Amino acid sequence: MGLEPWDELRTALHVARAGTVSGAASTLGVHHATVIRHIDALEDRVAVKLFQRHAKGYTPTEAGRALFETAAETEKRFEQLSARLQGLQEGISGPLVVTTIPELTAVILPVIAQLLRGHPGLRPSLRTEERVLRLEYGEAHVAVRAGKEPKEPDNVVQSLGLLPVGLYASADYVADHGRPDGADTLHAHGFIGVSDGDGRPPFANWLLQQGARITFSSNDHATRIAAIKSGLGLGFLPLGQGEDEGLIRVMDAQPDWAAPIWLVTHVDLHRSPKVQACTRLIREYLSNSFAR
Repeated sequence: MGLEPWDELRTALHVARAGTVSGAASTLGVHHATVIRHIDALEDRVAVKLFQRHAKGYTPTEAGRALFETAAETEKRFEQLSARLQGLQEGISGPLVVTTIPELTAVILPVIAQLLRGHPGLRPSLRTEERVLRLEYGEAHVAVRAGKEPKEPDNVVQSLGLLPVGLYASADYVADHGRPDGADTLHAHGFIGVSDGDGRPPFANWLLQQGARITFSSNDHATRIAAIKSGLGLGFLPLGQGEDEGLIRVMDAQPDWAAPIWLVTHVDLHRSPKVQACTRLIREYLSNSFAR
């Protein structure tokens, strides 16, 4: 027969250790009547006498000793499991999955590096996918998203401002075609575009509205960078990334090109220490990078 509920078995285990009802009640912080009720219920459940009752207290029977030996092992495992779960909740260690758009990889990696310096027990990973990862299914702990404000239920959403985007070209492109002299001369240049699909960034919509000439397009951020480097056209990148890639900024950030950025966590994990440590660093790191 089953040995549930655990409270009954745990109570009987403490009686066996203390040898008295009053001793077990004191340890458990319950009334002695509760202890007696639990023992009676447990003996009814297993249909075996677990204690010999006498004037000095309770002594386990042979069946009781066998049961309590197993119960003690179970209790120890529960305590180990509880400590592990508490550590996962309270400690800044273990897996930390961050998801973001490819354009922000270079921004998020320094945050992860700083987290690791302070918390070497973390095992971080960064996922960039076309599909939006589901925080409610545990696919990621923290998400940094671009575009429309996320509306999934049970998510905590915080604005990180706007991602400033500039226009870049390779040195070879500038040598062959010159630099655009203001927005009025952009029609003379070719552009690197984004392949059709969901979640088009603001600069892609701007190109469409301007009737710009798209000389090459890709749905992959790394491929678009390579295309700009190859001189296939002018291309849009977050400020600073173009310089890091050895490109020339031919136009500064424009409001029509900027994308809203959102920091997203699930309500169940939002206040866990490792998620809080990660989101705090992301906000601090990006506060000087994004226009508010």
